[in-house]
Amino acid sequence: MWVPTLSEADSRVLVAAAGVPVSSFVTVTSADEPIDIEFPVVAKLCGEAIAHKSERGLVRLGINSTDDLKAAITELLAAATPEDGDVSVLVSTMIEGRRELIAGVTTDPQFGPTVMLGFGGILAEAVADVTFRLAPISAVDAGEMIDELASQKLLGEFRGEPAVNRDELITLMVGLSELAAGRDDIEAIDLNPLIIADGHPIAVDALVELTEATHV
Repeated sequence: MWVPTLSEADSRVLVAAAGVPVSSFVTVTSADEPIDIEFPVVAKLCGEAIAHKSERGLVRLGINSTDDLKAAITELLAAATPEDGDVSVLVSTMIEGRRELIAGVTTDPQFGPTVMLGFGGILAEAVADVTFRLAPISAVDAGEMIDELASQKLLGEFRGEPAVNRDELITLMVGLSELAAGRDDIEAIDLNPLIIADGHPIAVDALVELTEATHV
């Protein structure tokens, strides 16, 4: 069954209000709109019918100048199809870090929303290091989930970067739990990846799937 999704921009706004740190972003509908954001940036085509941007080549990384950004925006808008519906271009600060986590919510038909945390990026398939809890979860539950991850060394100091900020990660997970438990129209939430930048977990992509068409 087709599940409606929020656009990445609306998904980011929703999870940010729940306590999830997201990379700074703006949305534009033309290359001529003024954009006040620090380079380098990422540009992505954004819309409610666009869930898998990378597979369609709808992401531009490492943009370092206004001219290049305008060119990327023009290209991305031109790549939209009628099936995409209303679209914009999401321009976001490019966050860099050596470690990636994934977090989110899935809904079990019998038990309801479940919070998930795991390692992402190139490690995701290799180590399959992931843990789950039924929502709602407490800060203690979130801490136990972090402790359950097998790759604990990657949560500590890593290649010159500080350890992952545990309190921030707990706040993020509890926020996801409260968001999912507080709304019966959320089917799933996907934060992939959470890039660890100077120890801080930051969502650079967000997708919220709904059980029915809902506007936030």
